[in-house]
Amino acid sequence: MTTATIVEKQPEDVLEPLIYDISVPGRLGVNLPELDVPEADLPDDLLRDDLKLPEVSELQVVRHFLKLSQLNYSIDKGFYPLGSCTMKYNPKLNEDMARLPGFAFQHPLADEAGSQGALALMYQLQNWLAEISGFDGVSLTPAAGAQGEFAGILMIRNYHLDRGDTERTKILVPNSAHGTNPATVTMAGYSVIELPSDDRGDVDLDALRKVCKEQGPQIAGMMITVPSTLGLFDAHILEVIEIVHAAGGLMYMDGANMNALMGQVKPGELGFDVMHYNLHKTFSTPHGGGGPGSGPVGVNEKLKPFLPGPIVDIVEESTEEDEAPLYGFVMPEKSIGRMKAFHGNFGMHVRAYAYIRVYGGEGLRDVSRHAVLNANYIRAHLMDTYKVPYPRYCGHEFVMEGHLEGADDIHALDISKRLMDYGYHPPTNYFPLIVPEALLIEPTETETKEVLDEFIDAMKKIAEEARTNPDLLHNAPHTAPVKRLDEVKAAKDLVLCCAPALPDGGAL
Repeated sequence: MTTATIVEKQPEDVLEPLIYDISVPGRLGVNLPELDVPEADLPDDLLRDDLKLPEVSELQVVRHFLKLSQLNYSIDKGFYPLGSCTMKYNPKLNEDMARLPGFAFQHPLADEAGSQGALALMYQLQNWLAEISGFDGVSLTPAAGAQGEFAGILMIRNYHLDRGDTERTKILVPNSAHGTNPATVTMAGYSVIELPSDDRGDVDLDALRKVCKEQGPQIAGMMITVPSTLGLFDAHILEVIEIVHAAGGLMYMDGANMNALMGQVKPGELGFDVMHYNLHKTFSTPHGGGGPGSGPVGVNEKLKPFLPGPIVDIVEESTEEDEAPLYGFVMPEKSIGRMKAFHGNFGMHVRAYAYIRVYGGEGLRDVSRHAVLNANYIRAHLMDTYKVPYPRYCGHEFVMEGHLEGADDIHALDISKRLMDYGYHPPTNYFPLIVPEALLIEPTETETKEVLDEFIDAMKKIAEEARTNPDLLHNAPHTAPVKRLDEVKAAKDLVLCCAPALPDGGAL
């Protein structure tokens, strides 16, 4: 698509006509069957005298929602260079497996005897995740990465309290950490000590040593992301772990970036005590738009008794050689308890199981190899056009600055909005915070070289436009159904109804 085409395409009628505009009294979008049970009266507070919904045919309803779905951007539609979120392709096989009747229709209140297939899958997934990460135990119960973080810090807290060590009230967090890390620390009742990065983007070892020397007895542990949100594998990670352990703290690894490590490095063997996994990132279960997520936690032997429960274990070995054992739920001896109702997002467990089963060990190793290769390929081709603040080999993602020489009034947001005109989802903007005008880019392993080359070409063209015609960027996007929004106003003045506005400012 040429630049001229991108500018001239104006989809003014893309949202027209609205479904309210085609409403005709008497039309029905669905024909309900006659009642085959006695009609019951509903409480008055659940009834309205009038509900002004559009009256349209079933075909009009189908077309309305199909058009809305086509306006949405998805990984099935285009490339997501969205850093720190691993928006990889979700194989449809995983969806087929999750929809097998024995899994999809399994009732959460079914007893263990009637759930042996599901329990066997969860048991195997626990073991595979432990093997991939080098940990001694895994719990699948946390429902998202943030809840997995929370479980990890609660286990660290309970470990210290169980030993009578009540003075440890602080957690070390690098300034390149994920934004959820400080929130997790606070929710667990701890306070944060922020650590600076050195000029290579790694944890500043001198600052770490100083803090551990001065406040060692108060340090409960450290949260660190590997690779970091800068996309960099900390060259001193073994020293970092050793320093914190020597001070009596435990090491928590944010596993959101495991897409760069599978088959290459086992965090448990590095010396980490606990880590959460993002099944909805690394293991391809769908995420975005509010979920569903899944954030299992892996731990070493010292934290295994504190795992959130219940976890699946073999409760009775088989007596016959060709018979399966009996699986059941057990609560670890000193468990921090349940993280949610039931046993985690089971559908995500099925998808992750299918993903690991299909790839196998060598396949997962290739996933990380290609994810890292793709990121470094884009980085190498753009570092002469955009400033890369840490010009070294990256992991599965890298960060560059949205500042361009000769285009002083152009910002990262302008570049991202213009990128939408070229048919791409924007990368992560203004994160990590320690890089000015940050653009965090992660291609994942599932994109081809041709897609990467087209993206690189688009980014170079945008840099040229920024210098020759900056208004193209200031006014972008030009081709999206909705033009650039006042994002601050949109967040404060929510419009949550699709109905047309009334003269008094209300809605139908």
